[in-house]
Amino acid sequence: MQFVADLHIHSKYSRATSKDLDIEHLVMWAKKKGIHLLGTGDFTHHLWLEELKSKLEPAEKGLFINNGVRFVLSCEISNIYTKKDKGYRVHTIILAPGFKTVDKIIQALSARGANLNSDGRPILGMDLKEMARIILDIDENCFLIPAHAWTPWFSVFGSNSGFNSIEECFEELSEKIFCIETGLSSDPAMNWRLSTLDRITLISNSDAHSPSKIGRECNVFNCELSYNDIIDTLKKKDKNRFLYTVEFYPEEGKYHYDGHRLCKVCLSPEESKKNNNLCPSCGRRLTLGVVHRVNELADRPEGFVPEGSIPFKNRIPLEEIIGDAKGMGVVSQAVQTEYEAIISKFGNEFDVLSNVPRENLLKSVNPRIAEGILRVREGKVNIAPGYDGEYGKIKIFKENETSAGADEQLKLF
Repeated sequence: MQFVADLHIHSKYSRATSKDLDIEHLVMWAKKKGIHLLGTGDFTHHLWLEELKSKLEPAEKGLFINNGVRFVLSCEISNIYTKKDKGYRVHTIILAPGFKTVDKIIQALSARGANLNSDGRPILGMDLKEMARIILDIDENCFLIPAHAWTPWFSVFGSNSGFNSIEECFEELSEKIFCIETGLSSDPAMNWRLSTLDRITLISNSDAHSPSKIGRECNVFNCELSYNDIIDTLKKKDKNRFLYTVEFYPEEGKYHYDGHRLCKVCLSPEESKKNNNLCPSCGRRLTLGVVHRVNELADRPEGFVPEGSIPFKNRIPLEEIIGDAKGMGVVSQAVQTEYEAIISKFGNEFDVLSNVPRENLLKSVNPRIAEGILRVREGKVNIAPGYDGEYGKIKIFKENETSAGADEQLKLF
C-alpha cells in the first residue's frame, strides 16, 4: 500500500519544543497533513515512554496505532565526544521494533552513565560507533540513521562537528548504516554529488518541534505497512517500494549558505573563500553551511544523477504559500482560517500540495493561492538562502503582485 511517513519528530519533553507535542495533537495534525506513519520521537525519556505505552495499541508488526494514525518507536540521540584528539557532535535517529527492545536500550545506556531523563533528546559522551554496537547487540532489527546529516554543528558531515565519511565515523560498523537524513538544508541532488553515498538511501523527515510542522519533509512508500518491510525497503534502496521523498527547497533551511547571524552576513561558498571563511563585518569565522560542506566532499558536478537514486519533490508548506499570497504571517488568523478551509475541501495538506489536479485547485481555491501552489510544484519560487540558524525567506509572488488590488481580490474568498 502507498503511505506517507515522517520518522523523525520530537515530544514535549525535548528542549525548545511545543507543549502540544502529545499523542492527541500529533494524531490530529497527522490527519491534517496526510501523514499515515509517525516516528514517536524521544522514546528514551521516561515520561514520554509511559505516555506511549499507555496510549498506543499494537498494530501491524512493529508498529502501533492511535485513532487511525500509525507510529513507529523512534528517538534522537546527541553524541558529543572526542576521537583521535578531535571533538565530534553527531545526532542519530534510532528506530526500534518494540517496547521490549526500547526498555533494554534504556537500561544499557543508563548503565553506562547516560542521563536519559533530562531531555527528550539526551546527550551521551559516548563514541557513536560504540553506541551503535550496544544498540545492535540488543536487537539487530534496530535501525540507526545519521540525522540532518549536513548541519554544521550536530551531524555526521557537519562542517564544525563531523566526519568526512560514514566509514570514518562508524568504522567496521559502517556496513550497518543504510540511510542518512538529508535535513532541511540539503536535498538528494546535493547528496548525489558524493559517490561514497551511492549505496546509502536518502530519507527526509520534519524533525518537528511543534505538531503543525510534522510532514514538512517526509517519505512516500509503496510497501507493506510493517516495521520489517519498511526497514527492508530502506536497506535495499528499493525504488519500487520507496517512491520518493518530499523536501524543503534546501535554500529555505537554516544552514544552506555560509554566514554570521549577528552581523546579518550571508555568503555563497565562493564569496566565503574570497574572505578566507571570515565574516567581512567582524572578522570572526563564518558558520560554513551545507552547500560549502558538500562542495568540499563532492567528487561529482552539480546535476549528476546516480543510477538507482530515489526521486524527490521540493515543496513549501501550505501555510507559507497562503501567507505569501495574502502578504501575512503564517500564524495570522486569516492564514489559519484559509488553511483550514482548504484542508476541509481536499482532505489533507499532502494531497493539496502534490496530488489535487490543477483544474480542481483553480475551481475551488482562491486563484492567487491556487497559483502559488502550482508555482511551488513547478519550482517557480525565489528564496533568499538561510544561514547560521536563520531560515531562508521565500517569495512566490513578486512585489508588484502583492498590491492592494490583489489583497482586495483575496477578500472576496
